[in-house]
Amino acid sequence: MAVLGTGIMGAPMARNIAAAGLEVRVWNRTAAKARPLADQGCTVAGSPEEAVADADAIVTMLTDGEAVESAMAGLAPPRGAVWAQTTTAGVAATERLARRAADLELEFVDAPVLGTRAPAEQGTLVVLAAGPERARTRLAPVFDAIGSRTVGMDRIGDASRLKMVANSWVLALTSATGEAVALAEGLGVDPRSFLDLVSGGPLDSGYLHAKAGVILDGDYTPSFSVANAAKDARLVREAAEAAGVRVDLAAATEDRMRRAADSGHGDEDMAAGYYASFPER
Repeated sequence: MAVLGTGIMGAPMARNIAAAGLEVRVWNRTAAKARPLADQGCTVAGSPEEAVADADAIVTMLTDGEAVESAMAGLAPPRGAVWAQTTTAGVAATERLARRAADLELEFVDAPVLGTRAPAEQGTLVVLAAGPERARTRLAPVFDAIGSRTVGMDRIGDASRLKMVANSWVLALTSATGEAVALAEGLGVDPRSFLDLVSGGPLDSGYLHAKAGVILDGDYTPSFSVANAAKDARLVREAAEAAGVRVDLAAATEDRMRRAADSGHGDEDMAAGYYASFPER
């Protein structure tokens, strides 16, 4: 099988698939990111064409829908292969990719994942898999290798729709955490006193403590980057607009993450959206 994309998410996914006993060929646009996988049970391919040649299954985990479309352009995988599209590509791009799969006579599964670096490394992602049951069954060994749970649905696109809803929540929590910490600092309040105040009560959240901890420790090693958070917020906004729904928080988060990225924090953990509260930083 082939895995296209070996970044923060794709590399551990490929490693876990190989560890499950499946033969894996990997490709990444930046070849250096794929090379370490050669020592972890994977074969590194020099091109997408080489990666998918004779593959019975393809997994794509790239930056966005456009990157997936670019990687798959001009490819001719074996007819009948199954394609798990795990990139968070949004609803519109997923529909285009499904049409591309049909043109290639591939079985397509819309399969975005819920989770970041640590769950990807631990093989505990939640896989949202939408597509024909036969295709989902064929991909079960892959999904079992990368995830702790697979949520199946029949209609292609429904997984990406559910992922947009989940992302709207995660992004809102991330922005709210950054703003609360920034406001505490601006008002001369120790942010830890706020965390202590809500601990154990109905306003508490493990995610709040995790992202506030990133900010307070100043360690922005990315589990999911600011740039990707901005991209996902845009996808949520676009999906909502197409559905006639106004999502003010997603739009505000998109703006915050873009401002943080523009000030040099794009490759840092999305908790660094906190810096959007301080234009001078």
